[in-house]
Amino acid sequence: MKKNIIHLLNSKVEQYNHIDFIENDPISIPHQFSKKQDIEIAAFFAATLAWGNRKSIITSCKRLMSMMDNSPYEFVMNINNSSNWQKQIQSFVHRTFNDVDLAHFIVFLHHHYKIKKEQSLETAFSKWLQPNDVDTENALNGFYNYFFNENLFDNFEERTRKHIAAPSKKSACKRLNMYLRWMVRGDKLGVDFGLWKQIKSSQLIMPLDVHVVNVANYLGLMNSTKTNWQTAVELTNTLKQFDANDPVKYDYALFSLGVVEELK
Repeated sequence: MKKNIIHLLNSKVEQYNHIDFIENDPISIPHQFSKKQDIEIAAFFAATLAWGNRKSIITSCKRLMSMMDNSPYEFVMNINNSSNWQKQIQSFVHRTFNDVDLAHFIVFLHHHYKIKKEQSLETAFSKWLQPNDVDTENALNGFYNYFFNENLFDNFEERTRKHIAAPSKKSACKRLNMYLRWMVRGDKLGVDFGLWKQIKSSQLIMPLDVHVVNVANYLGLMNSTKTNWQTAVELTNTLKQFDANDPVKYDYALFSLGVVEELK
């Protein structure tokens, strides 16, 4: 039975970890760019907005990139030189994420790249890792605290906190784990970017949502219906039995079996 599951999962990874997958997925948004920082920022917003159906997510992301003049890095770097930037984003909304939330995201990115002079968004996560960390729990908790550091940012709305998840809040952190997969995983197949090197693929945690939970239970990979951090870690540890160095490659299989093929 176990061999059958491994064969199924590997075959689905091979089927869906393919450039044809990109067009109808939010990862298509960062693939429009070539500059590292543009890719990071576009991917961060695409992952943040990734709830709802994929067509509406992609539409919202394209609208946002247009509002940022299709140069997201230049846009966030230069907000101090523009009195107009908040007006440019004033009408943006995607489900419960609106221009108030977007403004803080942009201020944070400006602080990280321009004020801190960081060359990559990776350090916003990786600097919180501890030497013996087997996963990204500390990285994600550190990122959350950095993103909402009241000593650095004193005027964000409390409502914006719900748009950044953290393991400390027992969240599965689905969208941030997906973002890390995009940035960290690297292979020759051209879907994930593999831009970040300070975080290892073996440390990544599966992006967990109800579709993945349903498929994982159906296949006997887990026996919990909860979508929280603990369950995401448990599923990832199971998948490490199949590939210890790259367990989240199976996101392609479990997500696609649930969403594309509607396996229940």
